[in-house]
Amino acid sequence: MTETARGAVLQAFHEPVAIAAAPIPEPEPGALIARIELAGICGTDIHLSHGHLPIPLPVVLGHEAVGRVARLGPGVERDFTGQPLRVGDAITWTSSIPCGRCHWCVVEGERTLCEQRRVYGINQRFDVFPRLSGGWAEAIYLQPGSAVFKLPAGVTPEQVIALGCAGPTAYHGVVDITGVTPGRTVVVQGSGPVGLAAAMYAHLSGAAKVIVVGGPAARLELARQIGVGDVHLDIFTTTPEARLARVLAETPGGRGADVVLECAGVPAAVAEGIAFARRNGTMLVLGQYTDRGATPINPHLITKKQLTLHGSWAFGERHYLGHLNALPAMAARFDLARLIVRYPLAQVNQAMTDMAGGEVMKPVLTMT
Repeated sequence: MTETARGAVLQAFHEPVAIAAAPIPEPEPGALIARIELAGICGTDIHLSHGHLPIPLPVVLGHEAVGRVARLGPGVERDFTGQPLRVGDAITWTSSIPCGRCHWCVVEGERTLCEQRRVYGINQRFDVFPRLSGGWAEAIYLQPGSAVFKLPAGVTPEQVIALGCAGPTAYHGVVDITGVTPGRTVVVQGSGPVGLAAAMYAHLSGAAKVIVVGGPAARLELARQIGVGDVHLDIFTTTPEARLARVLAETPGGRGADVVLECAGVPAAVAEGIAFARRNGTMLVLGQYTDRGATPINPHLITKKQLTLHGSWAFGERHYLGHLNALPAMAARFDLARLIVRYPLAQVNQAMTDMAGGEVMKPVLTMT
């Protein structure tokens, strides 16, 4: 009898996901099967379910997960860093597989920009082999070329999933691209997982003050309780004018923030972030992963302030590794477990609703 695994399948946009089962295939050379223990729900998953990116359907959603090796395909002996892999090892993996041959992979060396990337839980169809290609399932088929990481000693599955893809995404943008340096005043727009991850990396990078502009109030309070951010501004109880005045008052000389990290995913936040930045400052647009439309900005301010603007798209293998290596320091300073609210797989639609409404910080599906 063929072994099967259940997964949460998006069959149509704007419709609830459905639980469906698929056979677990034998891994081909270079592939492996993982039994998933914890799978995160990301804001991007909500946007995907609403059709904000052109993705193929049906699809098992979920691009962030941790689990254990169940079967190793021929030739699979070590993880991405060269550590031996055995059945039962706790592992995680990057959400995408770049082609490794295109201009972006080879010439530019920017594997996140690969246009042929295969992405778990996003562009891998449920009705095409190997079917189990998303994190919201009891098992996943990790295809050849996947960057699989054995969890470092002392790093728990809960710590990995607490920030999910937000952790390596923030590492890519905040550490690798923007390079926040000690003594800087940093504004973080957004208090979801990406915003909190960005703020955590700003703290770890030595920022003198981190100002979190977000909401709703429960998310800001959770951030405050676990030590993320020095100043917290609620967008739902303040006006844009009041927020700008408060941010300027919290910066040296009232000049504005040295660095602004947009992690809100709301297009209008970009214009407000430009206003927060000081002259000769830096702004990173990190939160606009799905297309939520255009927004008016005043380009005169970019010129007048002599701003440096960065964009950052997703994350690659080295960013994921950097984040995993940073997790012990992050977990020592911040109570990552407080971010998680667990749901069984059967309650996936409720978890999505709670995430969309900002009721929880990080919904996590449990498979055992």
